[in-house]
Amino acid sequence: MPEIGRAVSDAGYHTPSPIQEQAIPPLLKGRDMIGCAQTGTGKTAAFTLPILQYLAIKNKPPVSKRPEVLIIAPTRELAAQIGDSVAKFV
Repeated sequence: MPEIGRAVSDAGYHTPSPIQEQAIPPLLKGRDMIGCAQTGTGKTAAFTLPILQYLAIKNKPPVSKRPEVLIIAPTRELAAQIGDSVAKFV
């Protein structure tokens, strides 16, 4: 997690937004959730940081070459934006 924390800080996040405060704790516990917030409030970080935390804790090489995480986006443009956002943290 120290690497993720450093990447979050380097990306300019110093205090969590309301959506992040509400989403991250239950997601870290493995719960499902649906969130809604305005554009630019950090929704992508709210759901990707728990995913990255899970993968970091798991810390095992994949058994197969199958995906371990699948993020579905309604448009190609949004998928690209999500990919760019995730790249900031890895």
